[in-house]
Amino acid sequence: MNITVTPGMRRLCASVLGMEAIVLGLITPVAIMVNHVAPSVAVTVGIGLAVACVLVAGLLKRPFAYIAGSVLQVFAIATGFLVPMMFFLGVIFAALWVTAIFVARRVEGVT
Repeated sequence: MNITVTPGMRRLCASVLGMEAIVLGLITPVAIMVNHVAPSVAVTVGIGLAVACVLVAGLLKRPFAYIAGSVLQVFAIATGFLVPMMFFLGVIFAALWVTAIFVARRVEGVT
């Protein structure tokens, strides 16, 4: 799979991952206080995915980071098992991720 990385795609995808990192970090206290998830599980999942989003955002110059970002979208949706609202928010972020890739490629004329 050959992915052509463009500056616009990098910026848009980094923005999506940055916003997603904030939301994933904030599910930690919600999972603990509202849904009574064990703190060790909530911190590992919430903060771990938030850190992964930041790391992948920093690696977006490399094509493999877009695959890693796509995998993160699946994990973000799966956090709905801890905080059910994340099923909805995870799908929204996945749609933003896909849109960021396709819109940037179209705007920058990459086929």
